[in-house]
Amino acid sequence: MEILLKGLLRLEYRGYDSAGVGIDGGNGKEWEANARSIQLIKQSGKVKALDDEITKQQDMDMDVEFDVHLGIAHTRWATHGAPSPVNSHPQRSDKSNEFIVIHNGIITNYKDLRKFLESKGYEFESETDTETIAKLVKYMYDNRESEDLSFATLVERVTQQLEGAFVLVFKSVHYPGEAVGTRRGGPLLIGVKSDHKLSTDHIPILYRSCTCCVSNVLYCMSPAGKDKKGCPTLPRMEQDTCHTLFAEDKKSVEYYFASDASAVIEHTNRVIFLEDDDVAAVTNGRLTIHRIKRTAGDHPARAIQTLQMELQQIMKGNYSSFMQKEIFEQPESVVNTMRGRVNFDDNTVILGGLKDHIKEIQRCRRLILIACGTSYHAGVATRQVLEELTELPVMVELASDFLDRNTPVFRDDVCFFISQSGETADSLMALHYCKERGALTVGVTNTVGSSISRETDCGVHINAGPEIGVASTKAYTSQFVALIMFALLMCDDRISMQPRRREIIQGLRVLPDLIKEVLSLDDEIQRLAAELYQQKSVLIMGRGYHYATCLEGALKIKEITYMHSEGILAGELKHGPLALVDKLMPVIMIIMRDHTYTKCQNALQQVVARSGRPIVICDKDDYETAKSSSRTIKVPHCVDCLQGVLSVIPLQLLSFHLAVLRGFDVDFPRNLAKSVTVE
Repeated sequence: MEILLKGLLRLEYRGYDSAGVGIDGGNGKEWEANARSIQLIKQSGKVKALDDEITKQQDMDMDVEFDVHLGIAHTRWATHGAPSPVNSHPQRSDKSNEFIVIHNGIITNYKDLRKFLESKGYEFESETDTETIAKLVKYMYDNRESEDLSFATLVERVTQQLEGAFVLVFKSVHYPGEAVGTRRGGPLLIGVKSDHKLSTDHIPILYRSCTCCVSNVLYCMSPAGKDKKGCPTLPRMEQDTCHTLFAEDKKSVEYYFASDASAVIEHTNRVIFLEDDDVAAVTNGRLTIHRIKRTAGDHPARAIQTLQMELQQIMKGNYSSFMQKEIFEQPESVVNTMRGRVNFDDNTVILGGLKDHIKEIQRCRRLILIACGTSYHAGVATRQVLEELTELPVMVELASDFLDRNTPVFRDDVCFFISQSGETADSLMALHYCKERGALTVGVTNTVGSSISRETDCGVHINAGPEIGVASTKAYTSQFVALIMFALLMCDDRISMQPRRREIIQGLRVLPDLIKEVLSLDDEIQRLAAELYQQKSVLIMGRGYHYATCLEGALKIKEITYMHSEGILAGELKHGPLALVDKLMPVIMIIMRDHTYTKCQNALQQVVARSGRPIVICDKDDYETAKSSSRTIKVPHCVDCLQGVLSVIPLQLLSFHLAVLRGFDVDFPRNLAKSVTVE
C-alpha cells in the first residue's frame, strides 16, 4: 500500500481530481488458499484523502505480508462524469469485483459498447467510459470457449473492441496474482527490480494467431516466484520456447507498471517501455510481452533500459514548489541542452540524433513545426531565426488545428513534433498523419522512451531534466535552445552565414550567466506582483522575436493565476486591442534593441497617450524607454534571436508570484493535466 500511495504522490504533478486503489482482500493464508476477493477503496480529492480513507478501513490488516501480491492504484482526471468515489478508478465489472481496471485516456466508442452490454443485462453504476471496459472483460470471460483461456488473451480480445486512446492494467479474482497491462496512444512502462541476475536484458515479442480518463496510473506487482514451472501455454509463431523475464534461481522479482518513470525511480532504474498494442502479462513471477500480429517495422524485442534519472531530481529541495524550482533551474537546464553539442571554441554544433538525416533535411521543401501550448510557443519563438538560417519556408502549427484542416503534407516536407512529455495526444495524431504522407518526422522531446521520441524518424532530446510543475518553464527555454541549435546545424557549410552563426553561438555561450542575472530580479518582480494580483486582466504586447514571449507569458498567467491575460502582437494594436487600453488596464510591453525597436517605441507612445501605465521589459541600458515608463524590468542584452529566453523569465516569475499571492497551488492548476494524453 505504501508503494502504491507513494507512487501516486510522485504522479500528482500530472493533474487529477480523485484517486483509488484495488488490492487483494482477505488475510494471509486465507488469501493464499483462495485469493477470491478484491478490495476497492476510492475517494475524490487528493491522494491524502484516499490515504485517510484507507486508514478508516476496519477489516484491513496492514501488517499482513503476501508472498505474491498485486495492487493497482490510479489518479483520475475527470473526462466522463464528475469527480466522485463511484467515478474514480479502479472501475469494476460487478459488485463482486471479479475484474477491475485502471485507465488513462478516452474510449470513443464507449456509448455503443455500453448499449450492447446493457442489452445483455449488465448494470452500470458510474458515468465513466472506463466502466465499459471492466464490464466487457467480464462479458468475454463469461462467454469464453474454454476454461484455460489466459488473462493476456482475454485482454487482447477486449482491446480489439476498443476505439480511442488507452493505457490499461487489469486485475481479476479469476487470475490471482496476475497483472496484464496494455497501451494504445498513451505511455506505459514496466520497472523491474531484483537483487539477483535477470534471465535476459531484452524480451522477444510473442506473436499469436487470435481467435477472435486523463490522469495518471501506477501499478505495483511484487511476486516472489515460488512457482516457476513455466509460463502460460500460448499459440506462437516463429518461437520454439516461451521467452520470459524472471529472476534466476527462483529468487523474488518485483514488477512496477507505471505511466511515468518518476513513480518507480525510487525502487528501480531498470525499465521496459511498451509500444502501442503490446500486451504485457506477469504470471507466476514471469513477464511476457505479446502482440496479436506482426506488422511492418515491428521491433522484435523490448530492451530493459537503465534510466539516468535520480530521485532528488524530482524533489523540491529548498523551493516552495516545483514550478519555482524549475524556473531557477534554467541556467543549468539550458547548459544540459547544449552539453556535448555546441563547441564554443570552433563554433560547431553536433546533434547526434539528426546526423544521419541532416542532408535529407537540408534538401527539403519546407519545415513544419507542430505542437500544442507552450511547445507551440517555442516554435513561434524560433521561426524567424529558422527562416533566416535555413532559407526555407517555416510553418508553425497547433496540432489540433493542423489535423482539423487536413493540412496538405508532402514527401519533401520535414515535420517537427515538439512536446515536453512526448505523449501529447494531438501531436501524436499529427505525427501519424504526416508519416502516412511520407514526410520525414523529427521529435523534440524531454522524455526518453516517450511515444514521439520512439515513433519519429530522428530527433533531439532537450535534456532539461524532469519537469514536474504543470505549467512548463524550463522545457520551454530548452526547446527554444534546441531549435536554435538545429538552425545553426542547418547552415554550418554556408560561408555567407558564418558571421551570424558565430554571433549566435557566442550568445549561447553567455546565455546561462545572463539567465542567472535575470533570476536575480526575483524580489523586484515579486513587488510588481503585489501591485497586480488583485487585477482581473493583463495585456502583454510585443513584436518580432518577442511575440512568442507575449503568448507564453499570457499562457502562464492564465494557467496558474486564473486571471484573464492576452498576448498581443504590437503591430496589431491599432486594429482593435488599443480599445482595451485605459488608466486601469495593466499593460506589459516587451521592447528590446532589435530591428523592431522603433516600431515598439511607437506602440509604447500610443499606450501612454491613452492614459495607459505600461510596465516595460527592456534592455538594462535602454534609457530612452525608461523615460516613457515609470515601471521597468531591465534585463541584460543578448543576441536578438536569443533575447526571448531572457525576456520570458520575468513573466514566468511574475505568474508564479501572482498565483502565490492569489492563494493558488502553482504546481496543480485546476482543470489541467501535465501530460495531455487525450484530444
